[in-house]
Amino acid sequence: MFHHVYLRLIVFTAGTLLPLFWIVVILGHRRQRNFERVFFFLCLALVFFFGASLLALNAQLHYGGIPGPLASFCWIVACLGLWFLPSLLLHLHVEYARVRELLVPGASRWAWLAAAWVPAAVLAMSLYAAVRLGSGFDFVAPTNRLGLAFRIWLVVAVLLSVGWQWRFAKAAPDGQQQKFHRTLIANLLLVAVLFVVAHALGRMDERAGIAYTTAVGVFALVPLAALIRNVQQFNFLQIGRQRNLVYAVFAVFVALLYLSLVRRVSLWLEPFLPPEASAAILLFLPVFLFEPLQRFVGRILQRTAQGEMDLTQRMIGPIQEVARLGSLAKLKDFAEGWIREELQLAEAGLIIAEAGATRADVEVSRGGSEEKFVIRQSSRYIGTLTVRTHGAMLSGETHAALEFLCEQLPAAIDLCRLIEEKLQLERELAERERLALVGQTAASISHNLKNPLGSIKTILQVQLENPELPNSMRAETQMILEEIGRLSAKLNQLLQFSRPAVRGSGGEARCDARVVLEEVSAVLRHEADRRGVALKIAAGEKSMELATSSEVLNDIVSNLLVNALEAAPRGGHVCVSAAANGTICTLLVEDDGPGIPAAMREKILQPFFTTKPQGTGLGLAIVARRVAESAGKLEWVSPASENRGTRFEITLPLASRNAP
Repeated sequence: MFHHVYLRLIVFTAGTLLPLFWIVVILGHRRQRNFERVFFFLCLALVFFFGASLLALNAQLHYGGIPGPLASFCWIVACLGLWFLPSLLLHLHVEYARVRELLVPGASRWAWLAAAWVPAAVLAMSLYAAVRLGSGFDFVAPTNRLGLAFRIWLVVAVLLSVGWQWRFAKAAPDGQQQKFHRTLIANLLLVAVLFVVAHALGRMDERAGIAYTTAVGVFALVPLAALIRNVQQFNFLQIGRQRNLVYAVFAVFVALLYLSLVRRVSLWLEPFLPPEASAAILLFLPVFLFEPLQRFVGRILQRTAQGEMDLTQRMIGPIQEVARLGSLAKLKDFAEGWIREELQLAEAGLIIAEAGATRADVEVSRGGSEEKFVIRQSSRYIGTLTVRTHGAMLSGETHAALEFLCEQLPAAIDLCRLIEEKLQLERELAERERLALVGQTAASISHNLKNPLGSIKTILQVQLENPELPNSMRAETQMILEEIGRLSAKLNQLLQFSRPAVRGSGGEARCDARVVLEEVSAVLRHEADRRGVALKIAAGEKSMELATSSEVLNDIVSNLLVNALEAAPRGGHVCVSAAANGTICTLLVEDDGPGIPAAMREKILQPFFTTKPQGTGLGLAIVARRVAESAGKLEWVSPASENRGTRFEITLPLASRNAP
């Protein structure tokens, strides 16, 4: 009988510590899934049952009997833990089926949850009757006091869990998980059989009943112990990334168990040695295990580090493949998702700095659920990787894996940049070749049409000077001359687009911005008056010599001004201004027209894109080309103010003698 008591003491101690171990792991893991929540409460119910039973047994050993108030407290806590075990066990399997996508959310899930909890609610009066007992507590077989219906429900819940485990084993993604689920099937079946046998024999032989009840407790704890191995070796339930947490909690609980063992052994050896002496010997005994323990821990750390290095190498391969696509945006999105998935992180964010960017004071966070890792190559700042874990903090091996990954990422980012630049250059080269071909065609067409048009225009002008020309013919001839003038203007635009900017024949090209603005405004003043648009020029009194030719500036200003006049309504305003600022000159052309539609803003600088019935789509393309050839900058805003108007801003370099 003495051996049975101490065997139960060991079982109850393990039954309290193992669920408590998983409670601490779950609290540290903090993964927001219903499975972890239900698992937490299942472990809490086991702690209630085994902890209360352990307390009652210790009181019985120490006092020779359990004091009344303590017995009532232990009985109520044990009954509460035991009562919720069947419902929580079945609910846990339902949630795991949902995680494995074997049970879709909906009516079927709610039916299973009802099957798990309705019996507990229906049989609640049995629980009430049990906790109301003032004496006659049965800590050996407490289910006897909860009634036959509860015992049947407990066995049914275990058998239903066996059915779920069979489904999990069939759908297991690998052999290790399949083996784990098959072990649980055998273990749960054995628990159900031992439970039935224990209650059947307990009525005839008390000692046999105690033995079988203790065996039920032992096999009930096997899944929790097996779970530790699967989490540590195979990352089961995706808790394996919190290995430092698992190791730390495991070490603490082993230490507690050893201290408990020291106390028990001291009491056993009290007839031979004073308890203080035996406790001192047992406490110093682990010193002799230091070297084997060091080798054991070293092998574990080496294996863990090697595993993380291998994982990082496997992770960088797909990242390199995406980098070869030559798109930093795609690389960023893929790397974030890939890192988050492979390392089981809650979030992962990658910030890639612009080429040549510097960041002298980068603060690297360490500790907490969110951490930042700086990506550098030598002293060159590449970017920042920010991650957030499901648990309270990153595990040591995950932190090391991320640091190693950040050492590999610069090569992938640089490769992506080089390919992106190469693709951009190829696109630009292809575009230039296309535009050059278009320009040659345009020049040929313009050359072949301008001379005949000039001859026709001359003949018609001579005809208009003939006084004998009938009035009806005179009006038609005038209309033809106007159309020829419009056609000549279009041909001039084609010629402007087809030829490069004209540089000075000797030395640096120069022109006075104020003079060119006045010349262009004088030419287009008549057109502005005809349209009823007020044209305002603000160029100041002083000359502003630009490092570009007058023909280039004329092309820029005239095309922008023509567009502004066409956009402005009758009675509207167009303003052209120029101002020097340091080594640059800023030209502004603004109108109060309807503005540029949002859908067209990305296309307005493309050659031959136009919304005008008789437009060529070359005006702004010519402006963009001339500005680029002059090492300037073109920007525009639409709407400019009050949801109307468009403002173009051109920045051109001043001639060297104007620079301060």
